[in-house]
Amino acid sequence: MSNTCPHLTSEHFHAVQPSALGCEDCLKTGDTWVHLRLCSECGHVGCCDNSKNKHATRHFHTSQHPIIQSFEPEEEWGWCYPDQIYFDSLGPPPNQSGHHYG
Repeated sequence: MSNTCPHLTSEHFHAVQPSALGCEDCLKTGDTWVHLRLCSECGHVGCCDNSKNKHATRHFHTSQHPIIQSFEPEEEWGWCYPDQIYFDSLGPPPNQSGHHYG
């Protein structure tokens, strides 16, 4: 699979401030998550598709923000929803402390 993605532009992928140190939506409802994903366009932190609420994917469907990256310590991979392209590394996410809830 090619890592050429038309969405990997400064419009959709740039330094963002994470919206929370856990899944923003699960924190509001008191729910739990498995892993965290960061929207590379607006900074929304959502839970992965292995979590029951799948808030990262829901965020894509409502916002159409195409690129996410892992918000897990020591992970740098990313994903483009529309093109279904996996990126081995998009650089470290902005949780440099390696800490988040969960």
